[in-house]
Amino acid sequence: MKVAIGARSGHREKFREYLNGARLLCVLDGVSRNPVTVTVAYHVVPGREADFHSWGWAALRATAQQPGFLGGVLVDGEAEWHVVYRFDSDDSVQTWETSLARAQVSARAEGLARETGRRSVEDSKAWFDAQISRDPAPAAPRPPPKWKLWLVNMSAVFPPVLLFNLVILPYLNDLNPLFRTLLLCLCVTAIVTWILMPRLQRFLKKWLYPPLQALRGRHKRRTA
Repeated sequence: MKVAIGARSGHREKFREYLNGARLLCVLDGVSRNPVTVTVAYHVVPGREADFHSWGWAALRATAQQPGFLGGVLVDGEAEWHVVYRFDSDDSVQTWETSLARAQVSARAEGLARETGRRSVEDSKAWFDAQISRDPAPAAPRPPPKWKLWLVNMSAVFPPVLLFNLVILPYLNDLNPLFRTLLLCLCVTAIVTWILMPRLQRFLKKWLYPPLQALRGRHKRRTA
């Protein structure tokens, strides 16, 4: 009987030690895993807002596959857009930001936007929850109809081609047709790419991307 009582006492002591160790591990885990919210600011190329919108949510979906991910949101703005994501610890953030998947995602943003700043804040759950609780992630806006793209391209290509034929080509009649055509293509594509198309896309942005403009309007009303 005394042996049985002694055995029970020994089990109780071991159980207490186990509970104390479990509590200590929980405390240490809570200390070492302080949630971190990262905000990355981007300056979007004018006319590429819809493409960046799609890229931003695709980047967050890729981030969500990483261990320790707690949530993310894309915040649009007039001057800057922000990609915000939250991990359970700074180690998880560093693992994601030095990963091959992160490098591949960032490479897809080339030509769409330029990163202008990055901020990391520990234990900013209240602000983060306020951002993601406004609305569920909106669907990416649909690309413009093909007839709109055709009309914009024609509006950009026709004026330089007409000007080149009226003003320049009469002085190049003696030039080989191959070189004359090559010169025409080089001049027209340069004018369209760097001068006319960016301005046309910026001027016709509301007409080309009405869903995106409606989304921005809702965002402004919520902020106000």
